[in-house]
Amino acid sequence: MNGLAPDHLETGLVVVGAGPGGYAAAFRAADLGMRVTLVDPEPNPGGVCLYRGCIPSKAYLHMAALIEEASAAGEHGVSFGEPQIDAAKMLAWKDSVVETLTGGLGTLCKSRGIEFVRGRGVFYDAHTLELHSHDADWKRVFFDKCIIATGSRPVVPPSLAADSPRIMNSTGALALGEVPKTMLVVGGGYIGLELATVYATLGSEVSVVEMTPTLLPGADRDLVRVLAKRLEPRMHEILLETKVASLKAAKDHVLVTLEGAAARPPERRFEYVLVAAGRRPNSSGLGLASTAVQIDQQGFIEVDEHRRTAEHHIYAIGDVAGEPMLAHKATHEGITAAECAAGRTRAFAPQAIPTVVFTDPEIAWCGLTEEQAKKEGIEIEVGRFPWAASGRALTLARPDGMTKLLVEPGSRRILGAGIVGAGAGNLIAEAVLAIEMGATAEDLALSVHPHPTLSETLMEAADAIYGLSVHVHKRRKK
Repeated sequence: MNGLAPDHLETGLVVVGAGPGGYAAAFRAADLGMRVTLVDPEPNPGGVCLYRGCIPSKAYLHMAALIEEASAAGEHGVSFGEPQIDAAKMLAWKDSVVETLTGGLGTLCKSRGIEFVRGRGVFYDAHTLELHSHDADWKRVFFDKCIIATGSRPVVPPSLAADSPRIMNSTGALALGEVPKTMLVVGGGYIGLELATVYATLGSEVSVVEMTPTLLPGADRDLVRVLAKRLEPRMHEILLETKVASLKAAKDHVLVTLEGAAARPPERRFEYVLVAAGRRPNSSGLGLASTAVQIDQQGFIEVDEHRRTAEHHIYAIGDVAGEPMLAHKATHEGITAAECAAGRTRAFAPQAIPTVVFTDPEIAWCGLTEEQAKKEGIEIEVGRFPWAASGRALTLARPDGMTKLLVEPGSRRILGAGIVGAGAGNLIAEAVLAIEMGATAEDLALSVHPHPTLSETLMEAADAIYGLSVHVHKRRKK
C-alpha cells in the first residue's frame, strides 16, 4: 500500500456513484484490467434507476397495463372479474424485483474484483476522495483517475416544499403502500404522467396540473395528442396552463390552491400530492471546489467528447454531466469514460439518443424532432403511417398509434423518428440504428419486416415518404 495508513485505500480508478452509468463504467474498467473502487450510499450498485426510478416504476406500469388489458378484453368477448388490488403485496413484489437486480449487480461487482464501498465521496483534492461511511474502515481513497456518476435528484420548488408524508416526490410515490382515493400530480412531464397512469389505473381519482399549454413539453404535438386523447377519460381532470400557488398539509389531506383559467374552484382537497417538477444534477456537496472541475449555471459538470472535465484525469457521466437525463445515455457515457481512463481513444458522439415515455400508449422518439426542426429552420420531409392501417395493431385492439419518419429532402437520409402506441419503446431502436448508420428511407423501406408486426409501421412510414405505402393511399410523389 506504499506506506499508506491502514484506513486509506489506493486505487487506479474510483467511480463515485453506482447507477447505470457508474456501475457500467466500473465494470468496463475492471474488464480492461484497471484496479477499480466503486463508491455509493446504497448497499449494492443500481442507483436511482434501480432503487427508486426506472425499474420500480416499470414494475407498477406492468401491473397497470395488465389491468387495462383485462378491462378492455370484455369488449372482445373475454370477461374477467373486478380486479382486487393488494397495494402492500404489489409493493413487496416491486421491492423483490429491485432486490434481485441490485443483488445481481453486487455479485457482478465481486466477480470482477471491484472494491465496493458503501458511503459518500467528497473530494479533498484532485487525487484524494474523503469517504463518509459507517460501514467502511477506509477514510480516504487515493486515486489515479476518477469518474463522477452522482446522478440527479427530484426538484421540489420552495413554494411546494412541506414536511408531510402526504406531499411526495417520485421516490415517495413508488414506496406508497396504499391506493389513495384522490391524488394531485404536479407536472405533466414523463415522470408525472407515468405515475399518474399507474395510480389512475389502480383506482385513484387523479388530477394533473401542468404550467405549459401542453403535456410533455418538448415532444412533438402529433405524438402527444394521441396520448392526451387516451389519458383524458382516465384522469379525473388535466389542467393545462395551471400552477399550484400553495400547499397546506393536514392530518388526512392536503389543501391545494391552484392558479389558472381552468382552476375552478381554485381550492381543492387531495389525499396525496405528487410533485414531479423535474430533476437537478447532484453536483453540489462533492467538494469540487478543491479541484479544477467546472460547473455550468444549471449545475451540470462540464465535459468534453471523452467525458473529461477540466481536470483531465477526472471524468463525469450521466445526469450530472448534462441533458438528456436518461439511464441508457449514462451507460454509454460510462463505457466511454472507462475506456478513455484505461488509455483507449473513444468519444461519446451519438447521432440519436432515444427517449421513451412509458405511459399508455408509450411515446418514443430519437434524432431530430419536428419541434426542433421548426425552431432551428431545418428543412425536412415527413412520412407518417397511422396504426389504424396496421393489421397487428388491430389484432391488439390498439389502432390509436402512429409512426413517423423525418428525412432530409433530396437524399431522404433519416434524421429522426417518432412513435406513439403500445410498445413504442421497443420499436424505436430500429430507427436509432438507421440514423446512426446514415440510412435512407429507401433502405428502411427495402428491409423486409415480418408480418404481422408493429415493426412494419416503420417500413410503411418509410414508404410513405415516397407515397408508396401499401396500406395507406396517398398521391405519389415524383
